[in-house]
Amino acid sequence: MTQLTGTGVVAGVAYAPARWAAARPEIKASAFAPVPEANRAAELERFEAAVAAVEQGYLERAQRVAEPDTKKVLEATAGLVKDRGLMRMARKEIAAGTAAEGAMIDSIDSFIQTMQKLGGLMAERATDLRDIRDRVVGVLMDLPEFGIPESDTPIVLLTTDLSPADAAMLDPATVQALVLSEGGPTSHTSIVARQRGIPCVVAVPGLATISEDEVVLVDGGRGTVSTEADPSSVERLIAEDRTRRDAVRTWQGPGRTADGYQVALLANVQSVATAQEAAQTQAEGVGLFRTELAFSETATEPSVTDQAKLYAGVFAAFPEGKVVVRTLDAGSDKPVPFVLHEKEDNPSLGVRGIRLQSLKPEGMLDRQLDAIAQGRKDSGAEGRAWVMAPMIATVDEAREFAAKVRSRGMIPGIMVEVPAVCVLADEFIAEVEFMSVGTNDLTQYTMAADRLSPSLVSLNDPWQPAVLRMLSLAATACTKTRKTIGVCGEAASDPLLGCVLVGLGISYLSMADKAIPGVGSMLGSVTLAQCQAAAQAALAATDPQGARHAAESILRGDRD
Repeated sequence: MTQLTGTGVVAGVAYAPARWAAARPEIKASAFAPVPEANRAAELERFEAAVAAVEQGYLERAQRVAEPDTKKVLEATAGLVKDRGLMRMARKEIAAGTAAEGAMIDSIDSFIQTMQKLGGLMAERATDLRDIRDRVVGVLMDLPEFGIPESDTPIVLLTTDLSPADAAMLDPATVQALVLSEGGPTSHTSIVARQRGIPCVVAVPGLATISEDEVVLVDGGRGTVSTEADPSSVERLIAEDRTRRDAVRTWQGPGRTADGYQVALLANVQSVATAQEAAQTQAEGVGLFRTELAFSETATEPSVTDQAKLYAGVFAAFPEGKVVVRTLDAGSDKPVPFVLHEKEDNPSLGVRGIRLQSLKPEGMLDRQLDAIAQGRKDSGAEGRAWVMAPMIATVDEAREFAAKVRSRGMIPGIMVEVPAVCVLADEFIAEVEFMSVGTNDLTQYTMAADRLSPSLVSLNDPWQPAVLRMLSLAATACTKTRKTIGVCGEAASDPLLGCVLVGLGISYLSMADKAIPGVGSMLGSVTLAQCQAAAQAALAATDPQGARHAAESILRGDRD
């Protein structure tokens, strides 16, 4: 048996023939002859028709998906197809005699280079731009559509990575598992796979050695892809996975271990609609309300009244439950239109989160806090609002923020994203009432690895022992003071890691609502003592694979 190992992002076992995603066109702009002046008007019309067809294709995909986040991504990509700057550059080249295909390739590649230099979330848009480029060129050349192959039987889909448009079309009935040679745990593809319960492994070196139609065994929990697997092992693993899936499907909540230790399982939301959807699931409240949506879709700062209406709707969705609101988490890598950002060479380490207070318009944080307090009051919900600030790095910042929150009758907290908070956790928790760990950022800052870099996926693994030890420092400080600490990053949606986090002392876990049954079912199958033992075993490891294996041996029993 040959076994490849990557990063497992969605647990589950699949055994089916491998099918490779259809290749994208690899064509250079220089391959096309110049267009005579007499034909350039017609060439521009051909270009415009191709752009319109691709835009319509994205919108049609958006109409066929159920997940609001995926729908929004596709609609945003459709809008990007007709970006004025992008189209202006292409039209100018066509007017000068460049073929439509070459103009599209040149203009898109120029934008990609700019975004990659900016880094952070802007670099992530390069994937969207490549998809737009390839689809427009494909229409212009009348090429077969690339992406997910059609199949009437179950397959394991192999690919380098998937664009948002392709990821949106993943069908669990056909695609039994998804394996990527690139990608990462926080990529859009991983998130869609998690939402649809498709076992998924990313960043698999040597994946190209697997041939089309070769039968493979995928273990998404362990991050392995095997060929020529032993039939008896396959049967056992599939049976175990079927039992696990049945337990997940029938789990009702609330969150607690087998011996009754309560762990609140909350939802991450970003709008009234997603909060209302979460309220229909087993979510016990909101552990992360991302407020960026209110700011990112308007050219001017929304008024206190307008913000309050949005916040009231989210509070009303959980009138008796905890709702944790994160103040504006934005920066030059995900800019807000009306905030006067300056260009930064390294935006991930720049003016973002709480640091936006230094930019104009002044007083934005105070107005947001006023709106949150008003929204809670208007909603009629019970209890007080829990409010936390992102990118806190100094005790003075925590103290100042807490004073503002308390003065409005709300409960102050901070995000744990910067390692400095973990190192000085005792001093930070003395100033606030709770902490919430953003594992995505904490991991990238602890490991000094851009979380969007395909080549650094192995470093951006929350199972990294250094990250777990950082988490342990913060959790211990909160446990000593009997204050609350949660996790709201992607790590909370990993059932195995969720148990380890509870063992470290984490009070609540917040995740996409569709991930809650999987985490809740796993927690309900183990005791608090097992969680604590698994946590200590993971902390003692020296690499993420060793940490995960040590924890799994305690929580599930070694399956080897």
